[in-house]
Amino acid sequence: MMQLFGLQPADLVLVLLLLLNALTFVVYGIDKWRAQGGRWCIPERTLLLLAAFGGALGACLGMVVWNHKTSHKRFRYLVPVFVLLQGLLAFYFLRLY
Repeated sequence: MMQLFGLQPADLVLVLLLLLNALTFVVYGIDKWRAQGGRWCIPERTLLLLAAFGGALGACLGMVVWNHKTSHKRFRYLVPVFVLLQGLLAFYFLRLY
């Protein structure tokens, strides 16, 4: 089986997801900080795309820790759905290995 950086494919996917979730968490924090300062914010579409494409746990944590976007219905409903879907996908693919 092919390895990259000495990691099996499943391990590499987990590392990439961890990094993506950490990035998403930090981006939510930066957006909150910028919003409080009255500065230009990161577009909501970008925040949701980060959550949708693997960073759902980071987005969820960012919403709770930074108390950010919690009053927006779109975020309150979509981010938990993304967490659930990504959890199901992870469970399915990890069973394959």
